[in-house]
Amino acid sequence: MGETRKKTKPKPKTSDDEAEATGELASPHAFSLHLACGLSLAAALWIARAGGESVDLVSDPSRTLRLVWVIECPIAILLYSLARERPAQTSYIRAVVRGALALPAGRFAFRAMVNALGAIALGAPVGTQYLAKTINWSLVMSTWTVVPAACVFGASWNSWQRIFAFTKPISSIDFMICLPAHGAIIGAWFGAWPMPLDWERPWQEWPICVSYGAMIGYLVGMVASLGFILLRHGHDHVKVD
Repeated sequence: MGETRKKTKPKPKTSDDEAEATGELASPHAFSLHLACGLSLAAALWIARAGGESVDLVSDPSRTLRLVWVIECPIAILLYSLARERPAQTSYIRAVVRGALALPAGRFAFRAMVNALGAIALGAPVGTQYLAKTINWSLVMSTWTVVPAACVFGASWNSWQRIFAFTKPISSIDFMICLPAHGAIIGAWFGAWPMPLDWERPWQEWPICVSYGAMIGYLVGMVASLGFILLRHGHDHVKVD
């Protein structure tokens, strides 16, 4: 009469499941994400120079920077949202929305204002004639710092503190957010050094130097993060063996 019930064994976790739970990304995935972001930056500069705009950072920094964040920000949002924390609880669409809100408005708006205040600290002139340059520069910096973190971490204050206050990345995605963001900020700081010198060169005007410095620092940070990820994966592989 009694029916025997088969006990179903729990499905074993795959390496991909464990990677999602711990914030780890496979090296090819990390490389693809950074490559897409790097190529989008190159494409924006190329379009500004060779496309219909026919400008560059020296001749028209405001228009060039606007092209950079307009092209790169959507790509960063779409790709970093794939690496969001707790994907079972947070949908992809929700991650995309909070990444979009992180750029200009919503609960993350004050971070864009922090970038603008940082611009003034780096030497941005105060005046309405420089407003467009400063706003576009701060939006580019938000694309490289705030947007990826918002897509991945959302409103997790502990994760924001770990990355930006304590600089203690513990997973692959942490390195991919932390190092490029810090690279962009440090690069902008170094790029501001030539501005007060009396060389009277066109590229010394705001925000040309800091933009070039931020771009170099951002790209160096991406390469460094990939190096750390490869070292981590190699170390984990050796421990498993």
